[in-house]
Amino acid sequence: MNSVREVEVVVIGAGQAGLAGAFHLRRTGFEPERDFVVLDRAPAAGGAWQFRWPSLTYGKVHGMHALPGMELTDSDPARPSSEVIGEYFAAYEQRFDLRVRRPVEVRTVREGSGGRLLVETSDGMWSARALINATGTWGRPFWPRYPGQETFRGRQLHTAQYPGPEPFAGLRVIVVGGGASGTQHLLEIAPYAAGTTWVTRRPPVFREGPFDEEAGRAAVALVEERVRQGLPPRSVVSVTGLPLNDAIRQGLADGVLDRLPMFDRITPEGVEWNDGRRIDADVILWATGFRPAVDHLAPLRLREPGGGIRVEGTRAVADPRVHLVGYGPSASTVGANRAGRATVRDIRRLLAQETVAA
Repeated sequence: MNSVREVEVVVIGAGQAGLAGAFHLRRTGFEPERDFVVLDRAPAAGGAWQFRWPSLTYGKVHGMHALPGMELTDSDPARPSSEVIGEYFAAYEQRFDLRVRRPVEVRTVREGSGGRLLVETSDGMWSARALINATGTWGRPFWPRYPGQETFRGRQLHTAQYPGPEPFAGLRVIVVGGGASGTQHLLEIAPYAAGTTWVTRRPPVFREGPFDEEAGRAAVALVEERVRQGLPPRSVVSVTGLPLNDAIRQGLADGVLDRLPMFDRITPEGVEWNDGRRIDADVILWATGFRPAVDHLAPLRLREPGGGIRVEGTRAVADPRVHLVGYGPSASTVGANRAGRATVRDIRRLLAQETVAA
């Protein structure tokens, strides 16, 4: 399509953050397709959850908070989380008539005419007065680089490609990364593999006791301070530590979670350290996290010298028309819900001010 379609708000992404934003737009009087549009690159409802590995059942999911206005109830904890949450998101979109367009790839967002933003997509062009960017991180897996990486004769894959534990049967597996995904992969793979090795840059921190509301606020505050300074956001999990639950305790007792410091190089047969240690491997699984998928915003020049986008609440300081929901402190499921409501309130004020000025 060559024509430019005009709306008040474009929402990019239909995961937890995007749907929360769309819900609050709808609730405050914005009509889908007339006043706002939701664009999602995924082939189906479910956000990043639809791509999770089958062995990640709903019962293993930590802290999945319901979307605003509709609870997630009576779900079988033994079913894959990709199915449970995918169905929930699809029902949510239908109940609130959000009319998500998919699959639509947003290629770039740049300055348009008349103070509007121009959103270029695989489905044509959209012009908007404000933007809710809720693209998350799943589309940008982080692969560290190490000397000799290209010489490894085995298989290398990232959490984003993790197929579940069965394909690792009889193999020697090195898991890199000290977050929740790394520990989950190790605990799943260990009963199948010929051997597992856990490698992390920093010693893992295990959290004793309950993670109460006060601890949650403190963790979010640490993440929020980074984005306020224009630094790349860290995940909330990275500042809370790993919960010391029964599965983790058993993994520590069994030696599955015996951690080694980061290796210095990769060889054709495995990995080596400068002190002479070496471990042979068939697979290196990089559980090294993700980075915010915001490259399409590059023409707006939002990045700070520190490498991140400085935000106040969810509003980009460099451009108040742009809100990043699910970025930094609002990356958790409950944080995305609260941020969606605050974002829409902020956008309504901005549009009202522009209308008065005009």
